[in-house]
Amino acid sequence: MDFRKKLVVAPGAKVRLADLDPNAKGDHESHKEARPEIERHLSRLESQQYLLYANAGPSLLIVLQALDAGGKDGVVRHIFAGMNPQGTAVFGFTQPTPDELAHDFLWRAHKRTPRKGEVVIFNRSHYEDVLVVRVHDLVPKSVWSKRYDLINDFEEMLARSGTRIIKLYLHISLEEQLERFEQRLKDPARNWKISESDYTEREFWPQYVEAYEEALERTSTKHAPWYIIPANHKWFRNLAVSQIVADTIEDIGLKVPPTRVDLSKIRRKYHAQRQEQAKESSSD
Repeated sequence: MDFRKKLVVAPGAKVRLADLDPNAKGDHESHKEARPEIERHLSRLESQQYLLYANAGPSLLIVLQALDAGGKDGVVRHIFAGMNPQGTAVFGFTQPTPDELAHDFLWRAHKRTPRKGEVVIFNRSHYEDVLVVRVHDLVPKSVWSKRYDLINDFEEMLARSGTRIIKLYLHISLEEQLERFEQRLKDPARNWKISESDYTEREFWPQYVEAYEEALERTSTKHAPWYIIPANHKWFRNLAVSQIVADTIEDIGLKVPPTRVDLSKIRRKYHAQRQEQAKESSSD
């Protein structure tokens, strides 16, 4: 299954999350059945990210958005499992600092965008400024409603500068979220992830859904598409995400870059040093 075609939000398309099944499994019925395909995509990620880093030209920005317990941290771990930490970075966007609030809303995101050849994951992102601020009336509608166009311009500028952009919305159900909260309560190793806001924010579920739907509709573009990932089943989420990311990098068409040095000169030095070492070893 081509998840880039199946799960993409077409530019200008109407989005109704209630009509999309977060329990979708694609062509597989279980993690065991899907595991070989997941491993194949992780292998592709490893080789493609190596080429991205070696060429030091195009870069990749992966934007992750989801409601609480949607699986953002799990996706980060999964994607990086198929990549060399060298040439990768992840940034989490929490409540803005005073310094960040003193700048325009895109400032803190822009300074963390990928360098040439780098893969960067945003765990939450600049989209919080049309989501949380909207749901909780942190800024007037006259302010946040104008940010969609600014975000589109920002992402187009990145794309024109050589950055591929993938935006992933991890789609879980209200019931699955509560189940994951319960798992955190039961597991002492994950108690630290619990916050009171996890439960109070559930009261705003309809408002968040409405905010996400408009963000997905207004900011999914050809150069920075949104994908809605059914995420109730973590293994399917990982399958879809790894294929989308690997296919996106592969489409760049990268090859091993040419050497930047005179190999014949390097080889002469190598052979001369080997001969010298052999003489020293024989004299011992």
